Amino acid sequence: MQQKTKLFLQALKYSIPHLGKCMQKQHLNHCNFADHYYNRIKLKKYHLNKCLQTKPKISELARNIPSRSFSCKDLLPIKQENEKSLSKNMDAFEKVRTKLETQPQEEYEIINAEIKHGGFVYYQEGCCLVRCKDEEADNDNYEVLFNLEELKLDQPFIDCIRVAPDEKYVAAKIRTEDSEASTCVVVKLCDQPVMEASFPNVSSFEWVKDEEDEDVLFYTFQRNLRCHDVYRATFGDNKRNERFYTEKDPSYFIFLYLTKDSRFLTMNIMNKTTSEVWLIDGLSPWDPPVLIQKRIRGVLYYVEHRDDELYILTNVGEPTEFKLMRTAADTPAIMNWDLFFTMKRNTKVIDMDMFKDHCVLFLKHSNLLYVNVIGLADDSVRSLKLPPWACGFIMDSNYDPKNCPFQLCSPIRPPKYYTYKFAENKLFEETGHEDPITKTSRVLRIEAKSKDGKLVPMTVFHKTDSEDLQKKPLLVHVYGAYGMDLKMNFRPERRVLVDDGWILAYCHVRGGGELGLQWHADGRLTKKLNGLADLEACIKTLHGQGFSQPSLTALTAFSAGGVLVGALCNSNPELLRAVTLEAPFLDVLNTMMDTTLPLTLEELEEWGNPSSDEKHKSYIKRYCPYQNIKPQHYPSIHITAYENDERVPLKGIMNYTKKLQEAITKHTEDTGEGYQAPNIILDIHPGGNHVIEDSHKKITAQFKFLYEELGLDNTNVFEDLKKFLKF
Repeated sequence: MQQKTKLFLQALKYSIPHLGKCMQKQHLNHCNFADHYYNRIKLKKYHLNKCLQTKPKISELARNIPSRSFSCKDLLPIKQENEKSLSKNMDAFEKVRTKLETQPQEEYEIINAEIKHGGFVYYQEGCCLVRCKDEEADNDNYEVLFNLEELKLDQPFIDCIRVAPDEKYVAAKIRTEDSEASTCVVVKLCDQPVMEASFPNVSSFEWVKDEEDEDVLFYTFQRNLRCHDVYRATFGDNKRNERFYTEKDPSYFIFLYLTKDSRFLTMNIMNKTTSEVWLIDGLSPWDPPVLIQKRIRGVLYYVEHRDDELYILTNVGEPTEFKLMRTAADTPAIMNWDLFFTMKRNTKVIDMDMFKDHCVLFLKHSNLLYVNVIGLADDSVRSLKLPPWACGFIMDSNYDPKNCPFQLCSPIRPPKYYTYKFAENKLFEETGHEDPITKTSRVLRIEAKSKDGKLVPMTVFHKTDSEDLQKKPLLVHVYGAYGMDLKMNFRPERRVLVDDGWILAYCHVRGGGELGLQWHADGRLTKKLNGLADLEACIKTLHGQGFSQPSLTALTAFSAGGVLVGALCNSNPELLRAVTLEAPFLDVLNTMMDTTLPLTLEELEEWGNPSSDEKHKSYIKRYCPYQNIKPQHYPSIHITAYENDERVPLKGIMNYTKKLQEAITKHTEDTGEGYQAPNIILDIHPGGNHVIEDSHKKITAQFKFLYEELGLDNTNVFEDLKKFLKF
């Protein structure tokens, strides 16, 4: 299944726009989650300095809120970061990057939209969709298939590629960093490749072939961030484009997935807690689809196929965590599902991949990564505990049934290759250059006891030779929503902080998915305050164990993670000195009260329905950041927002900032002379989508804010960045 199972599991909790080309692709909410795990991608080597230059890079998100139409001139007069005040640091960053481009670099693995089919590799080169023969992939000897500039988009990039079974056509989904809208172009492969068709607002898409060897493209159409329609199209002399299916329930969304053996195209209809799957025959796509199991509230399932059997990853039965079941393909109903494999308690299924004779499960158990290799012939199970430094998987494409390749990474360590070889029944590690971070830093896994006694896992990074950690700056990360794991993919700027003496702490609070489905259930709806209690306990535990102190502690989050951060700023501001937020969701009550917003119905399972349920309304009022602002001391807060963010509109962030400034002004007046009011900075970026990770302007602004608020010397920050990039 490659990354599709991860996509499925995390899409249950949050939607994903585009993760970008220079980072681990993870999970993101609803209709366009398929964008990021859709390719059975091949990892291509690039220099790290190229990673910095790649503009189209957007992080995962966790809120699906439609955009509202307004311009900057309509915004309230909120204090914004002055670009001139950043010029010195910006110039320093540019000098570092320019110097790097002239120096030898170690190669760094990043993910690019690339797919191998038949004897060719299809990928993006410059502004073109190209292909080359597999054996010539490293020779820059390629054939141009389509020039993206023909679409007249600003900085377009290819997000996903699909090749028709007989290689008569190739389809590519093209996007820009300034919008979630996408265009799917279909190119006819011939002596002079030509664009055959283009479709707007496509989310997921797959090719199949009918009985007459005609290529058929199925695709989902996204409207107002919702994905409810499936279309079926053919090309050439028998051109057609027709609607195949429409989902009537607005709380559900659709994505398409082609099973690993290409035998079935699955149409997955799901919301946060329930799913339903239909099978489209990959050999007879004009036949009516076959329903596997009608949706049952609270039952999630996902399907793979092998040798006339369906392998079903589902939470049906007790315990209500994911387990692997199977049934004959011709008897797919739930009463025929047989239990095949169960997971240990507190286990998160990250991904699953199916091979001819093996099923490979990628797992997280008690905050550590594992790979379970199941022999399908003898039902044997081999469980492999992965290196303790590893925090995340990156799935590689696989065209060799004898091997299962993947990569491991952490927030401060670039991805490293591993391959499980079935014939030898062993895991092989990439040899060669060893990252010096393994010797210069430590990774610790500790737990905090929340107020109800629940143990909350944390992952902590710091320099090995750091002395007196209590005097070191601490940056705490949190998310805690949609059953989504806290992002722990490699980020260069995090590496820079550790090299400069910072402690990084990742708090895996309830509401996230690190310990399985129940961990999410215990932090949503009327249990959302558990996540807040967990975060408070984590920070107090860190301080209690000698990791920094409140005056040197900063807290960071993006999107829905802003709920817990904003709530903590209201309830326990004394724990923090500074906060950075990016595209934060801060007004839960008013958003969920407005059922006219296209995605509010999809969010009810996470936040509740305050419009019709007084219990939900009262509960949300207890923690909603916007609702609980009051005149008191607050930490300094830096908010990065995007003018054209379709999921967390700028206007809501402006309202929060205005109300917060008013409360701080009143507290300052009441306190009298001598009180040092916190800085509240709203840094609005033009254009943008939801979160843009590779913006050096954004990174520089956040670094500048953190160092100044914590009273740190930032003289060597850019030198540290240069030193890291030379690695």
